[in-house]
Formats: sequence, structure tokens, C-alpha cells
Amino acid sequence: MTAETVLRLAEEIPQIVGIKEASGNIEQVMEILRNRPKNFAVYAGDDAMALPFIALGGDGVISVIANEAPKLFSDLVHHCFEGNFTKALRIHNQLLPLMNFNFIESNPIPVKAALAIMKKIEDVIRLPLIPLSKKHRITMEKILRGLSLIKNNS
Repeated sequence: MTAETVLRLAEEIPQIVGIKEASGNIEQVMEILRNRPKNFAVYAGDDAMALPFIALGGDGVISVIANEAPKLFSDLVHHCFEGNFTKALRIHNQLLPLMNFNFIESNPIPVKAALAIMKKIEDVIRLPLIPLSKKHRITMEKILRGLSLIKNNS
């Protein structure tokens, strides 16, 4: 939806109280945040946009990476809300490879693979999903090791 449509619906329909904004269009995000009605929540729908989104006045993020790295991502968001964008940016840059890799194959295949590698869930995928490809699984393991989310012998 365009920013104009979101804002019109937010004004005209009281049951619409917020939006998960995942357009990837920062101009659209700014337009919605600048002109939204009072009490209309706007959440980032993309982990990599959480920092700039909150800096622009967004209300938070609906996250994928929080399943894999809840403490780190929570710290990033809390630093943003505290206005400590230097610390938030450090964590953002640390997590960015995982944020991007989470979409190397159809969502939620990579995050489920990561959680299985981390031994948080069973390594079971139901159709229509298929397992993460072997080459991507190897890369996922390297990324998780780099974030200390798994040990070197896992």
C-alpha cells in the first residue's frame, strides 16, 4: 500500500490501530511516521530497518532475528529507544550478516535451520517447506559461530 492509502485507512477506520511496514521504501516510512494519527502504531517489518525506523520515530519491530539472537536484538532495540545509536549501530552491524542471510531462501527456512543448528528446535521441516540447502547451511553455521550463538564444535 502507498503511504497515502495507509494514512487514509488509519484515519477512516478506527479498528486499524497500526501497521507492520515492510515496503523497504524509507520515503514511504517517513511519510507514514510524519503524518500518522495519534495512537497509530508503526512497526518495522524488516530487522535490518529496525535502527533507522526507530530513529525516525517508529514504535518497534516485528522481528525474525529475535528468534535466533534475542538478547542481541533486544539490546539493539533498547539502545535505539534510549537514543544510543552508536551502541545500536555496533550491534546492527554485528547482526547484519544474519539478518540478510535469513532470507537467502524462502522464509522461514533459514531461521528454522538456524534454530535447529542452535539445538533450539528439532531439525524437521514440513512441506511445502524444504530443508535449507547444504551450502547455505554451512554458511549459516559460520555466521552463527561468528555471533557466538553456537560453539565451534557444534
